[in-house]
Amino acid sequence: MLDLVLRSAPTATARPVRLPLGASGPRWGGAGRRRGGRVRFVARRAGLSAATLVAAVTLDFLLPRMMPGNPLASELLRLGGRASPGTIRVLQNAFGVHAGQGLAGQYVAFWAQLLHGNLGVSITYFPSSVSAVIAQSLPWSVCLVGVATVLSFGLGTALGVVAAWRRGTWFDAVVPATGLLASVPYFWTGLVVLTVFAAGLHWFPLSGGSSATTTVGWNWPFVVSAVDHAVLPAATIVASSVGIWLLGMRNMMVASMAEDHVLLAEAKGLPTRRVLLAYAARTAVLPNVASLAVSLGFVVGGAVLTEIVFSYPGIGFVLFNAVSNDDLPLMQGVFLVITVAVLAANLMADAVYAVLDPRIAQAS
Repeated sequence: MLDLVLRSAPTATARPVRLPLGASGPRWGGAGRRRGGRVRFVARRAGLSAATLVAAVTLDFLLPRMMPGNPLASELLRLGGRASPGTIRVLQNAFGVHAGQGLAGQYVAFWAQLLHGNLGVSITYFPSSVSAVIAQSLPWSVCLVGVATVLSFGLGTALGVVAAWRRGTWFDAVVPATGLLASVPYFWTGLVVLTVFAAGLHWFPLSGGSSATTTVGWNWPFVVSAVDHAVLPAATIVASSVGIWLLGMRNMMVASMAEDHVLLAEAKGLPTRRVLLAYAARTAVLPNVASLAVSLGFVVGGAVLTEIVFSYPGIGFVLFNAVSNDDLPLMQGVFLVITVAVLAANLMADAVYAVLDPRIAQAS
């Protein structure tokens, strides 16, 4: 009887839904909205970075002038106090120190020179320009600190994933060991490494960026010499910073593996590697990505203490010499380069964030 009723009941016929001309389905419309949200998010971040750059340039102008010392007086002292009025005027224009000109006038002149790409003349490396000094020292720091930072990030993140997955086993002994290295200052680790492997065992050079007998350029002797001189500074940076990445990734992985989507992936019987990388590590790595962006931004500033210990010719060593010699134009140029690099790295991190986690762009 029930079968007879069901067979005799009218069946509903599905009718196709006609969309207006030019309209799209929900899937494509949602993707377009997500892309638009990401673009608006990155655009807002770019505007905020531009405003931050203006404020940073203002501080870059003010802070060196609040320090004791006068770059013009330092250069005149080097000349023995014997300089004609014409020489003094030339030095004033070169160093951005104008007698009788107020702070507001110097600020306007500073922006005018900056917009023309003129960062002034360095006192420490006189008569070289600040741009030339930075261009000469920047590749050393980028290669050394950049490669060391990326290696430290990759090694620490990978070890953090394994430490979280194998927590409670013997692998947990790696965590306090790397934490101990991270608590030791860079310069102390550098001095120990320098004493043991350079002064004691003579395995690596004591100082410098390359051998004095090689010519700087893309030639094999120089590359071998530069790598040989960079091993100890890079090892110092990696050993001192890998523990920070490891601890951060391990803590985030432990929290991520307790979330519902990871437990559901395990319950579905997905392979362990896929659960570990595609579900747990993808969300846990976001804070490390943000930290990496900041670290890469500071790469152009070099590892000042490490470069001082190893007398490495990077921009950190140049900054140390600029502060020691009251080199106002060089200090301003280095600070400006560091500021631009950090802001650019943060903007790139925001863009990566918007791709990895679309909720951030939608929430903003």
